[in-house]
Amino acid sequence: MVGLYYEEFAVGETIEHERRRTISESDNQRFCDLTMNQQPLHLDREFAADTQFGERLVNGLYTMSLAVGISIPETTDGTIVANLSYDDVEHPHPVYHGDTIHVRSTVTDKRETSDGDRGVVTMHLEAFNQDDDLVCSFDRTVLAERGD
Repeated sequence: MVGLYYEEFAVGETIEHERRRTISESDNQRFCDLTMNQQPLHLDREFAADTQFGERLVNGLYTMSLAVGISIPETTDGTIVANLSYDDVEHPHPVYHGDTIHVRSTVTDKRETSDGDRGVVTMHLEAFNQDDDLVCSFDRTVLAERGD
């Protein structure tokens, strides 16, 4: 599926992404290993059992990365020049092994570049678990190709 070109984004438009992903213990472990994040709250069952959460949490950066990945087919697949920023990241609810994540993107702003050849688009992404608890939200700003 091809993503949207700059002129196809509409401020205020909300996209409910159909893809979902259930996060496994292995997903969390591999992400922590790849990023060299050895936080025991993510990896150590005994340590996590003694916290307010009672069990290991999925790495928040994995949750955020997963949200971006889920959103790409309907937003920027093949039409992006670059990601410019990720802002106002929040993790209001913990994510656990076995949670299934789904994502919603809302276009909040867009403007042409000074040369008019491309456009800057900002989307607010929200990731939810299977109970529709908001688990991560942030703004993603991209430099998008024009299609015309």
